[in-house]
Amino acid sequence: MAYSEDLAERIRDVIGTPPELAEKVMFGGVGFMVQGNMAVGVIGDELMVHIDKAATDEALTKPGARTFDFTGRPMKGWVMVGEPGISTEEGLNLWVQQGVEYASSLPAK
Repeated sequence: MAYSEDLAERIRDVIGTPPELAEKVMFGGVGFMVQGNMAVGVIGDELMVHIDKAATDEALTKPGARTFDFTGRPMKGWVMVGEPGISTEEGLNLWVQQGVEYASSLPAK
């Protein structure tokens, strides 16, 4: 499955080019890594966000958010966000910022 290059470009615009950022093509999508930790990614036309496990239930109440179940098992600490949650720049910025902040809080790999 191809991933949305448009969404990936929007993410690049939000993140910029800090030296600790790396992009990695994986799982048919693209991931944005901060200090070696996944922050956000694009799978198909959805945003994948890595968040604190304790924030998962609250995150799932937001527009467009759903459980990340790429492997067939729901995973706490990961959410998928569709169009209703990322259609505006404000919405996308909030999700990307949350993913980057969480990845930045983890030990560097």
